[in-house]
Amino acid sequence: MYQVGTAVQFTAQHVMPGVEGPEGALHSHDYRLEVLVEREALDDRGMVCDLDVLDAVLQQIHDTVAGKNLDEIRPHEAEAVTVEVFATWAHGQVAAGLADTGVDRVTVRVYENADAFGGYSAPVG
Repeated sequence: MYQVGTAVQFTAQHVMPGVEGPEGALHSHDYRLEVLVEREALDDRGMVCDLDVLDAVLQQIHDTVAGKNLDEIRPHEAEAVTVEVFATWAHGQVAAGLADTGVDRVTVRVYENADAFGGYSAPVG
């Protein structure tokens, strides 16, 4: 599989209901969202995906969540927006934005600090 990827950084807030201490109150993280896009064969331009297209999708995600409470993107079935829930939501946004590009698979990792992350990977479509 051929691969290409990029990342975006932003600050956003979330809360972990029922948890004592700072995590149980609305607090901020400096998130880093990394996206890896895969394709079995390169397109006719020799690309997995045009990075400008991928950057535009990440900019939309940035504009949706930067400086905001992540509860705005929380699915009804989730108690909180954990890094895993966030990665799943972001995967859906990226997959939708790349639906007609021939990309086979998208992997998303959401870091809430330099070391800790949650991720989600699935085929597009």
